[in-house]
Amino acid sequence: MYKVVIADDEVWIGFGIKKLIHKSGKPFLVEGEAPNGIRAYELVREIRPDLLITDIRMPGLTGLELMRRLRQEGFSTSVVIISGYAEFEYAREALQLGAFDYLLKPVEEESLYAILDRYWLQGEQKTGKEKFMEELPEATDPRVRRIMEQIDREYTQKLSLGELADSCHLSIGHLSSLIRRETGMSFSEYVTKKRMEDAKGLLCKPELSVEEIAQSVGYQDYFYFTKAFKKYEGVSPSVYRKGHI
Repeated sequence: MYKVVIADDEVWIGFGIKKLIHKSGKPFLVEGEAPNGIRAYELVREIRPDLLITDIRMPGLTGLELMRRLRQEGFSTSVVIISGYAEFEYAREALQLGAFDYLLKPVEEESLYAILDRYWLQGEQKTGKEKFMEELPEATDPRVRRIMEQIDREYTQKLSLGELADSCHLSIGHLSSLIRRETGMSFSEYVTKKRMEDAKGLLCKPELSVEEIAQSVGYQDYFYFTKAFKKYEGVSPSVYRKGHI
């Protein structure tokens, strides 16, 4: 069982992450929660967790300052940073400092579980407790190939990783790991990439409105599409269009 400490000054976010971890059925146990960076530092020293999930901005010590202090003192705790989109540059810096991964707010169940799965798999490889990776079907497994073909056909529709996993009799975590192995991305990252690359092509057609493009690539909410596009491409759809027409 892997020990986890969660640090976030927004208590409801920490509570939500703890709840997701406990209901996941994965070998992780939340053993400490901190409302600020100082308390997080104290808990890491006391508990010696395997994994620290921490907000990038907190009173006392920021997530980056906390990481630096732990590294300076020789702690091997893996760190997952939580950040808002506006703080993404800080998350990038955290990765450069050796963070295991990052989560964007609001924290999505699938993103959290994908990180936990990857951590678990790497831990199993390191300890040699199980030959898990050797037991994973190859990327050419007919089930995985069929699922990838379905995603490639239906990515503009509402796809559920859970339903896809059920259709091929795999657990969500197992299928998520196989998709990452096949594509180098999580399920949601892969679907988003497919949608955004389509959107970029459609934005070069001035006769289509941005709202029409959003709907054609699978987004019913225009504002959510705009936010997702800016996160993916770095500029809004309107700015992208001006530079490509």
